[in-house]
Amino acid sequence: MAQSRLEKIGTIFTRVQGLLRGGAMKTEDKPIWYDVYAAFPPKAEPRFDRPAPEMPVRSIFYAEDVVRAKLHKQNRPNETISLFDNKRSTQSQQFLQIYDNLKSQGALDEQRIYETALDLLAEQRQQSRLDATPEEPAVAATELDVATKSQLLSDFIEAGGQQAKSSGSQYKERKKESPVGINIDSLFKD
Repeated sequence: MAQSRLEKIGTIFTRVQGLLRGGAMKTEDKPIWYDVYAAFPPKAEPRFDRPAPEMPVRSIFYAEDVVRAKLHKQNRPNETISLFDNKRSTQSQQFLQIYDNLKSQGALDEQRIYETALDLLAEQRQQSRLDATPEEPAVAATELDVATKSQLLSDFIEAGGQQAKSSGSQYKERKKESPVGINIDSLFKD
């Protein structure tokens, strides 16, 4: 029915075809790709012994890749990047914009453009830190982070106090017996 179970004999299509012909597989159980493969078979059958085509792999490099690699090699960016935030550009994107603007002016050589772009980026980042207001997300996020941490801390302290009060002397006895301060009895109360 299924002919051979060796993957070297036949293709997956011929094996499924044999299963369908022999009745080992029902037509409603056939794979989704079967009808597409039957309607549009590949030019060369995908067999294990078919030699791989000799195609050179092309290197895909952009002009900015060299500059970006140099930036990341010499100056490690110390920022947190959120992939969900599409509005804010990263430090390397800002650097590349400055670098391209200086390069388009054409007055300096490559090394001077790189150094000038680094200086301008540092000034720009310093200016953005000075211009930050409480309404901006960076400052609001740090305030929110501090508020969240303090709320979390107070919740843990409160929960620990309630557990100590509710279990009373049993909690103290269990705490002395085991090095871990968890009262197992309180976990299974209704």
